[in-house]
Amino acid sequence: MSDTTGTLAPPQKPSRRIGVLDLARGLALFAMATYHFSWDLELFGYLEPGTTTHGLFKAYARSIAGSFLFLAGVSLVLAHGKGVRPTAFIRRVAMVAGAAALISLVTYFATPDSFIYFGILHAIAASSVIGLAFLRLPVLLTVLAGIVCIGLPGFYRHELFNPAWLSWIGLFTVPPRSNDFVPLMPWLGPFLIGMGLTKYAVSQNLTERLAAFDTGTGPAARATRFCGRHSLAFYLVHQPVLLSFVWVASQIIPATPADPLPAFVSECEIGCEANNSVAFCKRFCGCVTDELLSQELFQPFISGQITQDSDARIPAIIEQCTATSH
Repeated sequence: MSDTTGTLAPPQKPSRRIGVLDLARGLALFAMATYHFSWDLELFGYLEPGTTTHGLFKAYARSIAGSFLFLAGVSLVLAHGKGVRPTAFIRRVAMVAGAAALISLVTYFATPDSFIYFGILHAIAASSVIGLAFLRLPVLLTVLAGIVCIGLPGFYRHELFNPAWLSWIGLFTVPPRSNDFVPLMPWLGPFLIGMGLTKYAVSQNLTERLAAFDTGTGPAARATRFCGRHSLAFYLVHQPVLLSFVWVASQIIPATPADPLPAFVSECEIGCEANNSVAFCKRFCGCVTDELLSQELFQPFISGQITQDSDARIPAIIEQCTATSH
């Protein structure tokens, strides 16, 4: 029994483990690994620049992030829905937050201009703390709060949230540079929706049915469930392993040097789309690229020999292309 506040409870008898949840978490991990492998191939020049940040790859990455946050919300309710167990909760959040801090530290030294300061683990840790406030709220209110979190960035943004110390909230107008950025808005949304749906499932005794569901006894099923049960360790280990593999391959069969033009256009469009329509950005970036090439300024500009401050022709091209692209 929980106390009268509904927030603390003595140790509970462990519930039967839900194999479906381990399986789903393992599948999400494998999906994440395939995306990161593609990102590594792009990093080493085996895929065209911008491949993993556009189109289906972009949608794939977002669906993976959403699934992780959703499953984290499910797990919070299953672990603490009958009353928060402080020791277990603090230990788990400390592990996730510690791993997130480690990733920030490593990426700061590896890629200081785009290090991960609020990635998926940071989002899970923060959402878990926020989620405590929703454990006793009604199912409908929890799900609606999740929907609001998902939709809010589409209706409200402000430059006040552009600095790094506030951009993690997700209401910025200019996205920060980071190799993995998962701000609370909209990603708290899937977490809360996962919480709400799980609270409903518990109230309808659906979790017992899920626990009884046969997820298979074959090697693949067992391996997937095992990874799902050790998701944090898998997350920390998989990318160094994949990067090492691709690096070794690059020493044996180096990638063909990439044409800088697609990368320039891709980066231009990504930066432009933060405050403009996709159609405008395609016209604008195409115009800028054509002008730089026609005036033989492209190579000097991308190599850093000239900049907007050192060569007046660059701002003139930007102003001209802005006017003609509207």
